[in-house]
Amino acid sequence: MEVMRLENVTVRFRKRAVLHDVSLSVQRGERIVLVGPSGAGKSTLLGVLNGTVTPDEGRVSVLGNDVSRLSLRERRSVYSKVGTVYQDLCLVDNLRVVHNVNAGHLGRWTTFKSLLSLVWPQERSRAFDALSKVGIPEKMYETTGTLSGGQRQRVAIARILVQDPAIVLADEPISNLDPERSKDTMDLLCRLNREFEKTVIVSCHSVQFVQSHFDRVVGVKDGRICLDCETRSLSEDHLSMLYADVQGSVPAGRSQPGAAATQALQ
Repeated sequence: MEVMRLENVTVRFRKRAVLHDVSLSVQRGERIVLVGPSGAGKSTLLGVLNGTVTPDEGRVSVLGNDVSRLSLRERRSVYSKVGTVYQDLCLVDNLRVVHNVNAGHLGRWTTFKSLLSLVWPQERSRAFDALSKVGIPEKMYETTGTLSGGQRQRVAIARILVQDPAIVLADEPISNLDPERSKDTMDLLCRLNREFEKTVIVSCHSVQFVQSHFDRVVGVKDGRICLDCETRSLSEDHLSMLYADVQGSVPAGRSQPGAAATQALQ
């Protein structure tokens, strides 16, 4: 079952195309990783998928709905089923963890209930359950800003569990984490896919996790999708093509061009 489709999507910032004629189909339950050089358009592509970026051209369908044909209320309802772990996590550091986790409810809570929850946290058992699933239930009433980077990442994922979307997007979720915490985070995202049947799309620069955690790889370069294949089919030639212009890549004509491109991805 198809859960997302982009057809000939173009996005321009200041008259410059940052995505150009992009088409992509996402099936329910897939684990997809987006790869490509910095500035290739991966974050913009995720923004189109979660509704925070509106294309200048093309068509976007989410869960069978052409979003351009929906009212504002209908669009919000559709995109409430798409959860995002942002690179900067979008957590409020001076609030307790429970409040940041409960932000996953905001798409369905009334304004009154949302404000009340800031004084007296609502649905605490659900927040505790989500934090238990990511391994930090004891942090529920701690101030979010006092947590480590890995713990903050878990809070953001617990917020996704509370939101309970059909589709989970993550923009460079391990860019500021050490290797051990990076693996923990990738494992958690894959658990969302396997145990909770979420479709997961992640942008990532680590070839190690691309190969170990995802079924399908989509390569983005210069605002275009130039690679879309099963991860097991990913080759060094593919990586060399993606990162050919990255500083430190092996120049054209050299033998084993994929080796340096693989390091560029890392």
